[in-house]
Amino acid sequence: MTDSRIGGDLVVETLRALGAETVFGLPGQHALGLFDALRRSPLRLISSRVENNLAFAADGHARARLAADPAGPVPVTPMIVSTGPGALLTLASLQESRAASVPVLGISSQVPAAGLGGGRRGYLHELPDQQASFRDVVKSVHVARTASQIPGAVRAAWESAATAPYGPTWVEIPQDVLLAPAGLPPITSATARPAPLEPLPELVDEAARLLAGAENPVVLAGGGAARAGAGPELLELAEALRAPVLSTFGAKGVFPWEHPLSGQSWLEDWHSTEFLADADVLLVVGSGLGELTSNYHRFAPRGRLIQVEADAGKLESNHPALGLHADAKLALSALLPRIPRREPDGRAEKAVADLLERVRARLAAQDLELEQRLLGEVRAALPEGTPSFWDMTILGYWAWSAWNADGAPMHTAQGAGGLGFGLPAALGAAATGGPALAVSGDGGAMYGIAELATAVQHDLDVTWLIVDDGGYGILREYLTDTFGESTATELTRPNFVTLAAAFGIPAVETTPDRLRQDLADALTTPGPSVVVLPQHLRLFAPTHPDQD
Repeated sequence: MTDSRIGGDLVVETLRALGAETVFGLPGQHALGLFDALRRSPLRLISSRVENNLAFAADGHARARLAADPAGPVPVTPMIVSTGPGALLTLASLQESRAASVPVLGISSQVPAAGLGGGRRGYLHELPDQQASFRDVVKSVHVARTASQIPGAVRAAWESAATAPYGPTWVEIPQDVLLAPAGLPPITSATARPAPLEPLPELVDEAARLLAGAENPVVLAGGGAARAGAGPELLELAEALRAPVLSTFGAKGVFPWEHPLSGQSWLEDWHSTEFLADADVLLVVGSGLGELTSNYHRFAPRGRLIQVEADAGKLESNHPALGLHADAKLALSALLPRIPRREPDGRAEKAVADLLERVRARLAAQDLELEQRLLGEVRAALPEGTPSFWDMTILGYWAWSAWNADGAPMHTAQGAGGLGFGLPAALGAAATGGPALAVSGDGGAMYGIAELATAVQHDLDVTWLIVDDGGYGILREYLTDTFGESTATELTRPNFVTLAAAFGIPAVETTPDRLRQDLADALTTPGPSVVVLPQHLRLFAPTHPDQD
């Protein structure tokens, strides 16, 4: 019998051997060989209507799996698109995956090999150098120009995505190579072995010495701690040191929200900024101390700083520190045996309680009861363990600071800050088999509205909460605060309830008083649903060094 396998089969076989079960894909002319191979494989294929949403869905799928089993194999999520426009549309979404360290493996076709190498043959979708468009966005780019190069390229990309710091990688393969006879036996045993990123013992010893001698140690947990599944080690370290722990927006849930040592996540509040700065030794775990974490670069530590970071480029990029280039979980595991246990004396707990009281008092002076109430209603409506995916919208900005992620994992687009993340990422999470919540404003909702069709096609259990304030609410506030008026922020939008109904999706318009019940009903009804809340919300006022 003639072997009917083609180059596309080598891609699919290698993905299966590496552990893939679900692939996110959108067909295109040059990628036909990949999709025919998928048709003949047991891999589950989840499609979308637009490539950038496909990449967000793959991102959400990986985040949900990582949060559900942080100790398991790194959940690299494959995504397959076509050449040129299809590939380029994924870039903004891959920027978010890179900023948030999410292991997505993108695979695209290329024009036939004859059109590569610097010439311009005039093929449809041809780019002078497609790889160049991805090199500064993803972690690594891999190329296969012959069938025999495919398994190695896919395996290398998978391994790179799964190596700390996690992140998106890219593989491209010419159309003719994907369509040509495979020429190799079936691939069944490909394995990836990401090297553990362990800290240097000498640096661990020095970090332990500084922490042991600290009178006022404080820990700032970043997204790297969450991605590494370092929650248990973080809790043990904090209790050993009697050190308060504050969490960045990307680290929600890594430390118990109501723990007596939890300073929570109010990082845009100057009281929190000063609390961190006052530490005589500040241990930063899995954060580069970027703009949002540093209260827009106004954070100025007055003590010693220890920074544990898997991304070497972020070590000391904003502040001098004792830098440990390491996976957060491995670094904390190495520190724990070297840290003396302190007897509780109540000082750290009182300092945390005083900090949170100052934060609450400042908010209470700003007439923001509605915003806090609505966030609480959303949290109360969410069944235990249900993940939520938040777009760049005012209620999402509130959630960065105020959301209690214990038992309710929260994922946001604040890594890169692009619009349109909420719905497609939640669809990707729902593809793991459980329900998910997406939260968008009406402006961000329009970026992903086509994916309502995807939700119905794949019967994905996603509830979409759309807060409709008639425009880009955050930008309206920014422009008005800066210039006294706003420009290009007021938007024509559809009747979202009617539009959802056109897809056969149950939808309801709600009010603040009915939100909890309407959202709870939607979340406990299988399949896609939409809840629309027409409401103008306000951000809490930013703080400055001269403000209380």
